[in-house]
Amino acid sequence: MVLQVTNSPFNQEQVELLNRLLPTLTETQRIWLNGYLAAIQGSAVVTTSGAAPAAPLATLAVNAPVISKEVTVLFGSQTGKAQGLAKKMSKKLEEQGFQVTLSSMADFKPNNLKKVQNLLVLVSTHGEGDPPDNAISFHEFLHSKRAPKLEELRFSVLSLGDTSYELFCQTGKDFDKRLEELGGKRLAPRVDCDVDFDEPAAEWMSSVLGSLSEASAGSTVVSAALAAVESGTESEYSRTNPFQAEVLENLNLNGRGSDRETRHVEISLEGSNLQYEPGDCLGIYPENHPRLVDELIEAMGWNAEEQVTINKNGEKRSLREALLRNFEITVLTKPLLEQTAKLTLSKGLQELLAAGREQDLKAYISGRDLLDLVQDYSLKGVPAGEFVAILRKMPARLYSIASSSKAFPDEVHVTVRAVRYEARGRERYGVCSVQLAERVKAGETLPVYIQNNPNFKLPENPETPIIMIGPGTGVAPFRAFLGEREETGAEGKSWLFYGDQHFSTDFLYQVEWQKWLKDGVLTRMDVAFSRDTDQKVYVQHRMLEKSAELYKWLQEGASVYVCGDEKKMAHDVHATLATIIEQEGGFSSEEAAEYLTRMQQQKRYQRDVY
Repeated sequence: MVLQVTNSPFNQEQVELLNRLLPTLTETQRIWLNGYLAAIQGSAVVTTSGAAPAAPLATLAVNAPVISKEVTVLFGSQTGKAQGLAKKMSKKLEEQGFQVTLSSMADFKPNNLKKVQNLLVLVSTHGEGDPPDNAISFHEFLHSKRAPKLEELRFSVLSLGDTSYELFCQTGKDFDKRLEELGGKRLAPRVDCDVDFDEPAAEWMSSVLGSLSEASAGSTVVSAALAAVESGTESEYSRTNPFQAEVLENLNLNGRGSDRETRHVEISLEGSNLQYEPGDCLGIYPENHPRLVDELIEAMGWNAEEQVTINKNGEKRSLREALLRNFEITVLTKPLLEQTAKLTLSKGLQELLAAGREQDLKAYISGRDLLDLVQDYSLKGVPAGEFVAILRKMPARLYSIASSSKAFPDEVHVTVRAVRYEARGRERYGVCSVQLAERVKAGETLPVYIQNNPNFKLPENPETPIIMIGPGTGVAPFRAFLGEREETGAEGKSWLFYGDQHFSTDFLYQVEWQKWLKDGVLTRMDVAFSRDTDQKVYVQHRMLEKSAELYKWLQEGASVYVCGDEKKMAHDVHATLATIIEQEGGFSSEEAAEYLTRMQQQKRYQRDVY
């Protein structure tokens, strides 16, 4: 509907403003605007039908009495998602006239917390309920005896997590509980987001903005929305609108006879305007294995061509297509089992979910998929439309980018190891890795987007030495780092620790490392091939062998980067770094730990672990 002067109570200038604004609003923005206008009914800003003609909306935005509000936005982020949302929230606040302090938790001075009146916390949970690296020190401070009373604080928490982990959104829950214990009052309830976080995050932002605006009634959404209409220099492609990118190359990096298959995939970004830097990730939306989809449909007695709803907009697709592309079917979560129990009234599932059986539930969920669930609990006959409605959306898979855009304009490269194994009498597959290994050829397309990761970046000073530790596919971002340094002519020293199983078949990018060593782009390289010797040798063993030299580099200001497996490798490397600092520097174990903490705070110790 187009507003006109003749069919509305607005004058010509107001009509033009509204016709520019209204078509651009999302559903969430419309809901928020309705609530906001309702909140200020009867105030001086809104005139009644018997009053003098209203001023244009743009004039109201300027002349309304604005109460200045300061808002501190803190983020704890491992891969950059929480940081990206924090930036988005800060921009929304600034557009409505708030004074915003945006900071990583690692950069925020904890003693300033008692001066903060409005605090927004956006934080992810890492590993098994742990804070991300740049939130550790603030998390520890807040839970220590040094934390101040915060009776004047108003706060709200947005937490990111994954329901496939037992301690879902634990870090956000920790912050929310502790801030309340210290006397803070909630601006808006905490929102816990699963891997599909866009809608709940948007709702949280609207709720917080509405709450803040009640105390600042002069702030209107009109100028903010009009500013949003005029912006748009970034790429139109994103997590919610991926780019269909052509695959240029898809090669196996492992030699004949290797137990492993590692794909080097080169993808064109031409025409997307997607930009990235070394350290960023590529998000790929994969497809489930057709064999698993067909087995699931057969086990449930469904019709593959039945039309089912795939999103809140009511869009429909055949059941088989929906299970291939839209829904996650390879991971079980506690919320999924709870919803399945309600839907099917399965006594067996209700017993598994009963209080006191938490360990049994955890053991069952681990390593099983949706086909296991429907077979184990005889769920055949549940209508397809009802069942898919409780499934999670297919999450993107994030891969560390293995290329420099300066070296490969309009391209992005990733290094992906195919995951295959047998369990409970069936072959199991890594969803995206096996799709890339078996079903994606050059010339075909993949839906992709760039996930910026500001927490894994080369030093600003190109002369800073760098130490890179990346076994297996963890070496991928370091190919990007060195490619970037070669293109920019950076003169800082570089040292790579790399490991895998066998020298002859598993030395990923061997020719490129040798070339960079010869050209001086890579100063030195130490390798560990665990299956080539009687005793297994890993990267941390090579680090210990070179401990004196490594410590010397640290004392010279080197930055350390670790990429790869979080559960074992990253912990072993961290412990080894602490041991080297303790032994070579003559520190106590506590002092060595503080040394590493300072390095993290100075952004000299960064990790991209998964």
